[in-house]
Amino acid sequence: MTAPHYLPLPDFTALPSPVYFRYDEFPAGSESLEHHHDWGQLNYTTQGIMHLRVEGKRFLSPPQYAVWIPPGAAHGSYNPNAVIYRSVYIDSTLCEDLPTQACTVAITDILKAILVDFARRGVHEPEHESDRRLARVMLDQLSLSAQGVPYFLPYTDHPVLSGVLEALRENPADNRTQVQWARRANMTERTLARLCHRELGMPLGEWRQRLRYLLALEALEEEHSVHAIAYDLGYSNPSAFIAMFRRLAGTTPEQYRRQAGRG
Repeated sequence: MTAPHYLPLPDFTALPSPVYFRYDEFPAGSESLEHHHDWGQLNYTTQGIMHLRVEGKRFLSPPQYAVWIPPGAAHGSYNPNAVIYRSVYIDSTLCEDLPTQACTVAITDILKAILVDFARRGVHEPEHESDRRLARVMLDQLSLSAQGVPYFLPYTDHPVLSGVLEALRENPADNRTQVQWARRANMTERTLARLCHRELGMPLGEWRQRLRYLLALEALEEEHSVHAIAYDLGYSNPSAFIAMFRRLAGTTPEQYRRQAGRG
């Protein structure tokens, strides 16, 4: 059995600057042991999917979606596949307008542009006034973005709905409508819709698309063709798959693959 690859934790107990940027690459099978610190942390990847545990709850961090970890929250991570990792450490005094609970954050175009620019220039501590201004804009964008669904792909312990979700996990190409899933679960469509809203915070169709998106990321990194991925995930044509992927990733599957290759 291969020994786990444990990731290094921050080697400082106080932030070098109020906003600190970290860049790294983690191999497949790597993990971070549970720890906590006094600052807030925005975790995201530009390639691969990071699996995080925050206060005992599971979060996924695919590209274009980050996970916000508030100050003091115990957290760890696991990476089944290699990831290109990015993180922003934020002093607790700057976290007043940010959520007090861990949540998923959609990365806006402005936020992405700032993060990409800092990573390209290797900025860890904003020293120049122009970079400090960009860091302030980043914090404003983060406070606006961190108000959505707590989890990218939420789960539930509800006995009926969990069965529906597990069936989709086993066969993500299943294109049954919500009406058909409701009949399978012996409930009305309206009851199933209310259940999804209460337990998942999103419609069943949106949950299925997010599941397919995560599976598509893995398939792209394994060099499967876009056509093959589309049909394997239940799309009748690649165009519908590409439209879904662009909505969630902000880029096409081939553009994502090229960017991942450059990374």
